[in-house]
Amino acid sequence: MKVERNKKYSTHGSGKFKPEDFKTIGENVIFEPGVRVFYPQSINIGNNIYIGHGTILNGYFRNEMSIGDNTWIGQDCFFHSAGGIKIGRAVGIGPRVMILTSTHMDNELLKPILYHDIEFKEVIVEDGSDIGMGSIILPGITVGEGSVVGAGSVVTEDVPPYYVVGGNPARILRKR
Repeated sequence: MKVERNKKYSTHGSGKFKPEDFKTIGENVIFEPGVRVFYPQSINIGNNIYIGHGTILNGYFRNEMSIGDNTWIGQDCFFHSAGGIKIGRAVGIGPRVMILTSTHMDNELLKPILYHDIEFKEVIVEDGSDIGMGSIILPGITVGEGSVVGAGSVVTEDVPPYYVVGGNPARILRKR
């Protein structure tokens, strides 16, 4: 994918939004002060959602972000949905969690990494999961139903349903 870089002084916007800007939005959605949203037209938000102070929901012109009913998202999180993000129902996401869905992927050593092609991979966080504070979920990961990601983990491989993982890189610690 080529990114046009010849526009002088362009921006993706201020991150300010109105509820009607979203693709869909449910009832009883709480956005704390300082939440910023980019490309809200590609974001679906369910019912009974809490989104903490300073969180950034970075939608994208391709793919979508979906947040299921009864989900809690802590402060200062960063979700970038270029490859797509699906967060299930009743998911807990601690403060400062990052969910990333794209990466630069070429092997041309003489070319700056910034100019390499971008690879997009969807992240799925299934129903009833819990993502601990400060964790990072890398592109292409599925966090299985009812699983727990320990605080500060870097998730580089899928997490099976009902398992607890932790560490950098995250590894299975036990079954729930």
